Amino acid sequence: MKITYILPAIGKKPGQKYIGTWKMEPLTIAQLKALTPPEVETEFYDDRVELIDYTTKTDLVCITVETYTAKRSYKIAAKFRERGIPVVMGGYHVTLCPEEAAAYCDSVIVGSAETVWVQMLHDVQHHCLRPRYDGTTAEYDIQPDKSIFADKPYVPVSLVETGRGCIHKCDFCSISKFYCSHYYARSHELILDDLQKSKYRYTFLVDDNLVADRRNAIRLFEELTPLKKKWAGQGTLTIGRDPELLKAMKKSGCEIILIGFESLNPETLKQMNKSFNASLGERNELVQRIHDAGIGIYATFVFGYDNDDERSFEDAMAFAKKHNFYTAAFNHLLPFPNTPLYDRLKAENRLIYDKWWLEDGYHYGELAFHPKKLTAEKLSQLCRDARKEFSAPKTVLSRGFASLGRTSPLMWGLFWGMNLRLGDEIDQKMHVPIGENLDELPK
Repeated sequence: MKITYILPAIGKKPGQKYIGTWKMEPLTIAQLKALTPPEVETEFYDDRVELIDYTTKTDLVCITVETYTAKRSYKIAAKFRERGIPVVMGGYHVTLCPEEAAAYCDSVIVGSAETVWVQMLHDVQHHCLRPRYDGTTAEYDIQPDKSIFADKPYVPVSLVETGRGCIHKCDFCSISKFYCSHYYARSHELILDDLQKSKYRYTFLVDDNLVADRRNAIRLFEELTPLKKKWAGQGTLTIGRDPELLKAMKKSGCEIILIGFESLNPETLKQMNKSFNASLGERNELVQRIHDAGIGIYATFVFGYDNDDERSFEDAMAFAKKHNFYTAAFNHLLPFPNTPLYDRLKAENRLIYDKWWLEDGYHYGELAFHPKKLTAEKLSQLCRDARKEFSAPKTVLSRGFASLGRTSPLMWGLFWGMNLRLGDEIDQKMHVPIGENLDELPK
């Protein structure tokens, strides 16, 4: 038996190379490879970095689907199904929209694959593939097999999973919906083994909220310390209230923490069900404490809620420049399917597209709904302008010197490599046609 794994691309403009920072290791594929018995032959096509061979001889095609790649995924599946090859789909989007995905493939995996993968393969071998498999979300005690990434030109950063899910219930978040606002910590033994096997100097700890379980986080940081690895992760601003946690993070090798500020407006935070941020009246002080601990911040902001106007961008930019963040993202709100945000906008008849992820002519960077105080086009442009302003040479220089006093020489060098090309990449990402303009081999 032979399985073909496929990771679809978002899309690209004609004649343009695929966006560099989108080319990270796809951990899902490594996890599926590890779950697959060794006697099963496997191959992997990463649509972002290579052409898919639609004529390959295979018994099963497995496609992992995100909302941004759904349109592309369905097109890829159609080409294999034309040859009579069964296609199985899974991933966040399939779990959020199982009925939609089922119309484009032979079987869907809803939830995490770990508890149903072997059964699904058994059914394929015995020609009794079920239309749907429901996996649980808490079990993932298999070490990913990254040998499947051999010779793939990925960004030289190792991705190591430390946990899944988040305890919060932000109304725009598909992760919260997928994991029902629960956090599942990964075995420390597996994390440490994963890190020790890494061939890269720098690691991103994949976790939607690394500090969701404080006791678990402290213990993990203590165990990471002897490895002397440099890492980045994702957490919340509340870590600034916890000197012990900050000290343990830094000692273990933390250089950068991604923090979703999302908005500085208390009313907006309340609307997105992120009022735990609104209570942080000492926001500036907490940022300073994190910086004083020697940890840089990757700040993210999101725009499009009902109170957002041009002043919202001005306030976020002033805040970001004041603190000289390592880097920052100024993103527009995007209604992912089956989230509270999507349901509310649909009920208010404010969606521009019912399914933007499948819409012909929809481009990356465009809004899929009508904001209240700005036009969709204006808000999209303001996001682009904010990114360009924050990546302007003068601002980058200021942030670079601030970073010198916060992070290690390694991270300071990476700062320039990341931020000096950021301005060009912003324009490359804008208006990328979703699921379109990807060169193909003949059928």
